[in-house]
Amino acid sequence: MDNERRRLAIKGLVQGVGFRPYIYRLARDCQLTGWVANHSGGLQLEVEGKSTGIEKFLQRLPLEKPPHSLILSIDSEVIPAEGDSDFEIRESTVAAAQSTLVLPDIAPCNSCQAELQDSRNRRHKYPFINCTHCGPRFSIIDKMPYDRANTAMDQFPQCAKCQAEYTNPEDRRFHAEPNGCPECGPQLQLCDSKGKVLLTGLAALNETFASLASGKVVALKGVGGFQLLVDAGNSQALQTLRKRKQRPHKPFALLYSSLSAARRDCRISELEAKLLTSPARPIVLLEAKPEANARVHELVALGSPDLGVMLPASPLHLLLAEEYAAPLVATSGNLAEEPICIENTEALRRLGKIADRFLLHNRRIVRPLDDSVLRVVEDRPLMLRRARGYAPLPITQAKLSQQALTQSYLALGADLKNSVALSHNGWIYQSQHIGDLSSATAIEHFDRTIADLTGLQQRRPQTLIHDQHPGYSSHRWALQQQAPRLGVQHHVAHLFSCMAEHGHSGAALGVCWDGTGYDSSGIVRGGEFLLWDGKLQVEHVASLRTFPLPGGEKAVREPRRAAAGLLYEISGYMALQHQLLKRCFTRSERRNLVTMLEGEVNSPLCSSAGRLFDAVAALLGLCSQSSYEGQAAMVLEHSARGIQSSDSYPFDLYQRQSKWELDWAPCISALIHDEGKSLPQRAAAFHNTLANMILAVVSEIGERQVFLSGGVFQNRRLTERTATLLRERGFTVHCHSQVPPNDGGIALGQLHYAHCMAAAGQLAGD
Repeated sequence: MDNERRRLAIKGLVQGVGFRPYIYRLARDCQLTGWVANHSGGLQLEVEGKSTGIEKFLQRLPLEKPPHSLILSIDSEVIPAEGDSDFEIRESTVAAAQSTLVLPDIAPCNSCQAELQDSRNRRHKYPFINCTHCGPRFSIIDKMPYDRANTAMDQFPQCAKCQAEYTNPEDRRFHAEPNGCPECGPQLQLCDSKGKVLLTGLAALNETFASLASGKVVALKGVGGFQLLVDAGNSQALQTLRKRKQRPHKPFALLYSSLSAARRDCRISELEAKLLTSPARPIVLLEAKPEANARVHELVALGSPDLGVMLPASPLHLLLAEEYAAPLVATSGNLAEEPICIENTEALRRLGKIADRFLLHNRRIVRPLDDSVLRVVEDRPLMLRRARGYAPLPITQAKLSQQALTQSYLALGADLKNSVALSHNGWIYQSQHIGDLSSATAIEHFDRTIADLTGLQQRRPQTLIHDQHPGYSSHRWALQQQAPRLGVQHHVAHLFSCMAEHGHSGAALGVCWDGTGYDSSGIVRGGEFLLWDGKLQVEHVASLRTFPLPGGEKAVREPRRAAAGLLYEISGYMALQHQLLKRCFTRSERRNLVTMLEGEVNSPLCSSAGRLFDAVAALLGLCSQSSYEGQAAMVLEHSARGIQSSDSYPFDLYQRQSKWELDWAPCISALIHDEGKSLPQRAAAFHNTLANMILAVVSEIGERQVFLSGGVFQNRRLTERTATLLRERGFTVHCHSQVPPNDGGIALGQLHYAHCMAAAGQLAGD
């Protein structure tokens, strides 16, 4: 029987995952000849042999693929036989640089962990051990294709033993691009805060343990940037870190050596365990056990019943956590609101006054990657920050017209929790978390990320999509570019972000609740209901009642100001004499409040659910001033922990000029005077009231597809209560999971809105 020959093009996540050696071994096992190489969008290969062997190859290929790979499509065609004598792995072609899928960084696999602990292995305790199944990827890639010469490993020529592994198709390290060993790979060094080298290699690691035990702050060069480490049980070290980092209250993340170690201090569900041990190794918010106090000082997570926990994301983290044998604080290596450091010299300059010791290595980090953060809501993962371990995996778009999907757009996101996103061929490539665009350093990071994202995908966007807020740095950046632009209102982007995640483009009702969103009317929006007709129109159908924010931007950091505005809206001047306000304002400050509120000076109106949370937290005496975004709302949510009551407070719903308005005034009055309930019970009743408010509006509007988006829906209690009430009434409720409900998801929503407009013929590319 004559041989057949097939040419296959495999698109997907097939570079950097051991796919070529897998194809090599599978082809030989099926007695086929031919070749495989990295190519445009993935892999190209040709196989030749008996038809039964080719059929067996095609059947097994998707079933036995490498664990971290993702096959999007396999195109196959019959071509003339060539009579190859063997199967080979060819060098990458020039077209392979157009490959669009890049693998995130992967935590150590079981095989590498075993070698790391094996005293007979030549990589015993080597902090940079890896193979084709694990190790750095996105953090070290300069450009595609994913070959060693295009990574930060290009400066480390392999020794003879490593080269033999790298070129052996039967070896686990065949074409493992970050491959190395103590003889030829990256090396550790411990420095003081001035950059003086104290020790190298394992001696540097051992001295790091001593530094942590003595209460020192250690700056560690991690996977995607620097982290600051201290002993989680050392109160003095924690006080020092908070003072130096200028982070007085925001909780720190914790590094544990293993799942069993984390279970000693936290209650961990099956899903939470799965997230913790996944190759992404995110931070997961977990409920702390009372006995955690024996190992974790209260300064780690002030006032919070939860702990942010992660397991080792790299061999270096694994060695540190296992050898130290106690939980370590591992927080981002930066000052508050700044991007994390990735370069040794930069870290010494920016962190020299924070850290006492620097555990460095000489492998470049190409791009900064914060730790991703998740929590479980409604028995599903909820992404709070999407970065290391998840970026730059793409997100598929809803099924729209081919014309819409072929356009390439760049969305610039918002100015808080910024990320950017690029669309191409029906996929959205969202960048890692960038952060707040409030400093020159952050803007530089924003610029680099855009250049990096478009460069890796080799796409020049035809249109820029930006938030309509004229004061946003991202908006101003768009105005400086020579490209067509589209402005998308902030809460419209929130709605479409959740729609995009669920592949939805039809009619929808969005409940978009957050802290701040620009509106051309001058009102600070944040408690909005938006109705999308599935074609062209987004209608603003309902909102929370407005109230003034004395001090404007100051009210974001001072919940007491939101409380003052709320009470003033209810009862005018007399509200400023309320005992609740006397408790948190001096007499002179109250006089200033009178001037601002009665004169309408620097007191913009807001309809923000986020500010409503702030006001209630202040009125209940939980938080009058905050040092980080969302602090008051988090404290209010935590205070209701454990309360199962369905009690709620009254509210009013009015229709004014075809738009519904939710009046919170009856709720606030009842809450203030409710002496029959404990503080936790009142906090729970407030959450229940908000869920009832949402149900009331959704019932009046009648649209069955409901999408919950905005930073307020990071609140587990509110989200779960709202979703339950709506589903009980027959509504289909969609919540976030893959992307954050906060402003970290805005870029995705901007892109999805643009594509929906293009599908309707309302937006054309160049």
